[in-house]
Amino acid sequence: MAIAVLVTIPEKDAERLARLLLTERVCACVNIIAGVKSLFWWKDKLDEARESLLIIKTKETLFERLKIFIKNNHPYEVPEIISFKIDSINREYLNWLNKEANALPSS
Repeated sequence: MAIAVLVTIPEKDAERLARLLLTERVCACVNIIAGVKSLFWWKDKLDEARESLLIIKTKETLFERLKIFIKNNHPYEVPEIISFKIDSINREYLNWLNKEANALPSS
């Protein structure tokens, strides 16, 4: 099953993480949406940040590896990592996604 994973990250780190994810082959595609203004509670204070939103397309079977990889390479103490199952998808795109997101099992 295909999934989309949302991750917010400081704008200066977005492309670096996207390229790392692609190099590790834990996803097939990453869209970077710059200029996201996030408002949130952090350590009992209302905070805000200028971020980029990564939309990561991958296979559900790779989610745990993807999540661990993001946690190990993300600058935030608690990164946002939210996945959604894709219930409807262009068949040719799904075939491409399955071919390109092909990380080997951890050794």
